[in-house]
Amino acid sequence: MPSKPHLYRVSFHNHGKVYEIYARGVSHGGMPGFVEVEKLVFGEKSMVVVDTSEEKLKTEFEGVERFYIPLHSVIRIDEVAKAGPARISTGSDKVLSFPMMMGGTDTKN
Repeated sequence: MPSKPHLYRVSFHNHGKVYEIYARGVSHGGMPGFVEVEKLVFGEKSMVVVDTSEEKLKTEFEGVERFYIPLHSVIRIDEVAKAGPARISTGSDKVLSFPMMMGGTDTKN
């Protein structure tokens, strides 16, 4: 019996908002420091109620085969049994980015 294809829920920060999407493929990809996401999954088109957040994501990712998320933007990646609605929510003060040193601070005298 063929195995069921994997499905992942990926949550990440993007421009001050939290994106939650579903995808069939998630890996470290070929670019160090990034997570590769491909084969996005969206809800059924026959739904009577239209989720505007999911429609906005469909439009934003239309024609995208794969994209890369910087590791420091990833909140969580879960393998799930079924897809829920993709959504964009406002950033929460309860979830903070991992602190990183940015820039070239030279400690030489």
